[in-house]
Amino acid sequence: MKAEEFIKGRGAQYNPANPYLKQEYVSEHVEGLDEPMLSNSSTEFFKEYPKKIVNKVESPDLGLSYSLNPYQGCEHGCIYCYARNTHQYWGYGAGLDFERKIVVKENAAETLARQLENKNWQVMPIMLAGNTDCYQPIEAKKKLTRQILEVLLQYRHPVSIITKNALILRDLDLLQELNKLDLVHVNISITTLDEKLRQKLEPRTATAAKRLEVVRQLTAAGLPVNVMVAPVIPGLNDSEIPQIIKQAAAAGACNAAYTIVRLNGNVGPIFEDWIRETFPEKAEKVLRQIADCHGGQLSDSRFGTRMRGEGKFAEAIANLFRMSKQKYMQHRSTKPYNYSHFCTRSGKQLGLF
Repeated sequence: MKAEEFIKGRGAQYNPANPYLKQEYVSEHVEGLDEPMLSNSSTEFFKEYPKKIVNKVESPDLGLSYSLNPYQGCEHGCIYCYARNTHQYWGYGAGLDFERKIVVKENAAETLARQLENKNWQVMPIMLAGNTDCYQPIEAKKKLTRQILEVLLQYRHPVSIITKNALILRDLDLLQELNKLDLVHVNISITTLDEKLRQKLEPRTATAAKRLEVVRQLTAAGLPVNVMVAPVIPGLNDSEIPQIIKQAAAAGACNAAYTIVRLNGNVGPIFEDWIRETFPEKAEKVLRQIADCHGGQLSDSRFGTRMRGEGKFAEAIANLFRMSKQKYMQHRSTKPYNYSHFCTRSGKQLGLF
């Protein structure tokens, strides 16, 4: 790819074919066209009004919980994001479309309230968001995540938030109220401390310095903050594990966790295209080590191994993480949720898990 063809501010540089579409526009014979087929790199937003907003997580790797995503697609543009594949169900591509065609679920808060009123509702943590970042740039305008937090506070329902964006500090007032009832855990994802790598890997996210400041401010306010070293990409950012955990601990984080990258579906060719263009000298090594962690494949859907991998590289990463956490976060832990506060608008407690 020529430098002038590179789309700045985006992770993916193309859209692989959507397996759910029978037809699509392609440019096969450039020399026969009067002008090139243009590709708009600006972000578009589409309104959606779902009847259901909370889904039960069925994965045994994640434990009992729900997921809630006020947005589909994510402008952060993280090249490795497993959620890219879900964008294909909406008729879009997993590459550039995922970053620039954002579905906004306008009625997220009211739909959540309606689900919480169900007489069969069982209380367990809602992951906000388990698919795309609930504090991505459009949230500053739409405030759907803040509305959702207001509903969760009203119902006294536990929530787990994961984000890479400093916008979460806007909602510190609500988070503190939830924390008084032991209803919130915050997870801040820090993939790399190398700003040059971050700009290529996660082009529209907050810097690592800003994320560490978020950890600092949230913990100063008394909130339990877990740092996610995720994903670990062998040969690219695995050597940073000790320093990330050290700095996270210094900022006050009470716990840390990690996952190893896996490149399922169209995320594989998107990532491979990216690393061959961005780090050509490292590409073969990185791809080989990722495959070594997943039974010789870039993808891995096996419960129990897909998040942590297997083999010598995965084992080395696990040992490095364990020793780093023992050194910098010994005797720290995340306080448990309190499920006993949940009640409906009528004041009735029901469905306690």
